Amino acid sequence: MTAKEKELQELSSKVMKGMKIALRKLVEKSAANNEELVIGDKDGTVKTVPARELLSSTK
Repeated sequence: MTAKEKELQELSSKVMKGMKIALRKLVEKSAANNEELVIGDKDGTVKTVPARELLSSTK
């Protein structure tokens, strides 16, 4: 692995970690306000789900 590839892999890991933290905060805040979030599955189906339900499934 070259230095450039390693640097890109580290950056990618940092971005993914930040995205997970941001998503967790969004779900927690939405659950606290009794809101719903729109999600999509791997098949492209879009649905509205209570944030509390997402919060319980992400722990």
